Amino acid sequence: MADNSFDAIIIGAGISGINAAFRLQEGLPDFKYAILEGRSEIGGTWSLFKYPGIRSDSDLHTFGFPWDPWREDRAIASAPSILSYVKGCASRHGIDQHIKYHHQVQTMDWSTENQHWKLTVLVNEKEKHYYARHILMGTGYYDYKRGLNTQIPGLEDFKGLVVHPQFWPEDLDYTGKKVVIIGSGATAVTLVPAMSEQAKSVTMLQRSPSYFLPIPLVEPIDQFIKTWLPEKLAYRLIRWRFILVGFLFFNFCRMFPKQGISMLRKATEAELPKNIPYDPHFVPSYRPWEQRMCITPGKSYSIPDVNYPTNLISTGGDFFAALRSGKADVVTDVIETVTAKGINLKSGAQLEANIIVTATGLKIQLGGGMKMFVDGKEQNMGDKFIWRGALLQDVPNLAFVFGYTNASWTLGADATAQLWVRLLKAAKAKNQSSFVPRVGDKEGVLPKPLLNLNSSYIKAAVEAGGLPKGGDRGPWVPRSVWIKDIWHAKYGDITTGLQFHRVST
Repeated sequence: MADNSFDAIIIGAGISGINAAFRLQEGLPDFKYAILEGRSEIGGTWSLFKYPGIRSDSDLHTFGFPWDPWREDRAIASAPSILSYVKGCASRHGIDQHIKYHHQVQTMDWSTENQHWKLTVLVNEKEKHYYARHILMGTGYYDYKRGLNTQIPGLEDFKGLVVHPQFWPEDLDYTGKKVVIIGSGATAVTLVPAMSEQAKSVTMLQRSPSYFLPIPLVEPIDQFIKTWLPEKLAYRLIRWRFILVGFLFFNFCRMFPKQGISMLRKATEAELPKNIPYDPHFVPSYRPWEQRMCITPGKSYSIPDVNYPTNLISTGGDFFAALRSGKADVVTDVIETVTAKGINLKSGAQLEANIIVTATGLKIQLGGGMKMFVDGKEQNMGDKFIWRGALLQDVPNLAFVFGYTNASWTLGADATAQLWVRLLKAAKAKNQSSFVPRVGDKEGVLPKPLLNLNSSYIKAAVEAGGLPKGGDRGPWVPRSVWIKDIWHAKYGDITTGLQFHRVST
């Protein structure tokens, strides 16, 4: 097999790509594979984002890999810690030897005649071609080059500095500055405590509030488990505890929204200073889990973070600790216009600012912006149904990774990877050269949203045709429950809606 020809190519060396590579070499050790990474470093999101305080908004016991578990006590960790962990996992299992950096995939074209994909890749400004029988796209879910284009009136008149978290200047000095962060999601909630340590003041300006879920950095029960049980069993048990608690909490909030709201309110009010009322700043207009919640590390413990040695991330709900310090504030209002020196609000209030941070969301983009063709005909993801949450209708030998909205990304990534490897093994056993999902003419599958959230960035992606379609029946129903999905990946039906072919080449 030529140096540029592979059994399988994985696109992206982030969490999804590294996990898929492990599952591939575990299940099919004789497969020749490569990981094509457009950037210079492993890690994806955790390498790209540099804004202050960036950390996970999922627990690392489920966000980490099941085959090389997260071994630190804290469940929420900083980006440098996560990046170090991912690099260590890739190195320990020899996955890093398969990565080709600075390889940006431009186009990929399936040839039915040759039964392989041809990839046009930009390598240090020069085009190069790669060939593979199978492709897995572990490219994440957002545009690395552009953020969500949110219209903020008058922003161009601002004389201070405007920063988007995705493109944070690493040399930005905000010491003694007045900072206004526009947004109310996980990024804004992370920035507020991190910036308030050096800034003169930090104000989170939100149009609509989010739900907050304070969780302990370290659970005493997990420390007990690790003390008394063998290591392998202990980490497996801790991981399952987090999976089940998350699953039960999500379904409790969905089935009993009033009780869920009451429970969340009680936890939030316990953290608030007296000068910041719960209403209106923490009363969302939607029910719990119709959008992602903001996770804030709890205050049970103080644990030094080696990547941020100047502070302790006991951070008792680090966001709420910043509010209690008096250096951070929350304003719930609508922007009238941005002026040269700050922001005028619809209520008549004014916010002075030296720096405005637009934490207004990410632009969803599946496939990393590459163009995809089947026998020369361009394919648009927005026109396709998904098969088992992993394959695209009418597109052969291609899998894509998408995580969950209500659980750790890695859980969804691993369900996809295990299903993909199972399909590869089935095709190999049957001596088949390709498999492709097909919607039968008489099936009558009706479109259903791929994601069960109503967040603005998801609505924007749907309107732009950037997301595949879920279906209302059969293998086209979107995935939503990891326990069911991982069982299906390992043992479920993989023939309904999927055609296997043998074409001599």
